[in-house]
Amino acid sequence: MRAVVVGLVCLVASCSGNDPLVIGSKNFSEQVLLGEIVAQLLEARGVPVDRRLNLGGTFICHQALLAGDLDIYVEYSGTALTAILKRPVEHDPREVFETVRQSYRTELGLEWSDPLGFNNTFAMVMKPERASQLGVTRISDLAAHRDSIRPGAGHEFLEREDGFRGLVEAYGLDFASEPRGMELGLIYQALVSDQVDVIAGSSTDGLIEKFGLVVLEDDLAFFPPYDAAAVYRPDAVAREPALASVIDLLEGGIDEAAMRRLNRLVDDEGRAVDEVISEFLTERGWLEP
Repeated sequence: MRAVVVGLVCLVASCSGNDPLVIGSKNFSEQVLLGEIVAQLLEARGVPVDRRLNLGGTFICHQALLAGDLDIYVEYSGTALTAILKRPVEHDPREVFETVRQSYRTELGLEWSDPLGFNNTFAMVMKPERASQLGVTRISDLAAHRDSIRPGAGHEFLEREDGFRGLVEAYGLDFASEPRGMELGLIYQALVSDQVDVIAGSSTDGLIEKFGLVVLEDDLAFFPPYDAAAVYRPDAVAREPALASVIDLLEGGIDEAAMRRLNRLVDDEGRAVDEVISEFLTERGWLEP
């Protein structure tokens, strides 16, 4: 259906395709990687692009999109719900996503793709040998070991509504040990060096793959969803119909394991973003129109 609509719009508007599409991203590695994916896919289809990656935080990218200074960037459903739309925290992924998509369309005149395939939410992470020793695969399994488990987390997680206090209440995790608060850059080292038994990380952290760690199932669906999706201006698709095919390709195309790997190659191995993405797209066979 999207292709039909785009075709009709181009017939009426006589799309020239001369102006580059402006691709944005927020200012952390995962976002820059995702922006580069969009940019390289468009370039492979003959579309000129203007990269404005590592632009800034959520509000900078959102305002740039509204103003027409960006044509597309990747956003997260939970962030859009709470930070942009100022709605209360919700936990059902489908409801959150549909609320965000419809609200952006009717209130802001912006469109959302379907989810890309990964949810960058909080994740409770353990070393596999410790999880196996305790028989822990789900967050709820931690309750049986709350007298011996030593939790650790970043300082922000300890204060957030959707962080440690809410998690403890939802799962009945009245740990005997107070959670160890630390800087985010130290939490994985604390885990692998056995200073703590379980940490609160992010589900797409590259260090999960590097250290072969286990992400516990959030079996009560406590953590809000942060499904990644492309948010874009409808007139950008009208100007460059190839953007619709790129969006179609990305929908459901990047799972959490793939995103972790990309993050690790950049954050841990220090690889260049453009090289990492070129290899990734070639492996997927996505560079051919």
